Amino acid sequence: MKREDVKTKYAEGIQFDTHLIANPANTQEWIVFFKKDAGRSFFLVNDNEEIEPFRYLDDLIHELREIGIKVAEIHF
Repeated sequence: MKREDVKTKYAEGIQFDTHLIANPANTQEWIVFFKKDAGRSFFLVNDNEEIEPFRYLDDLIHELREIGIKVAEIHF
């Protein structure tokens, strides 16, 4: 799901369980995993529909704040 889609959903009152996980393809990076009801889930993706990796957890947390997410679980 793209950033703008996440912002829109949150503005509409739709909530997700947000998880920050190590990227399985590169464990030195972090990715965002959104869980929704009924077993549906999404990753944060860029404009090219590719999963958006973050090198630093601080950068990822800043990005989530910009999107409007206030709560997230970090999985080491």
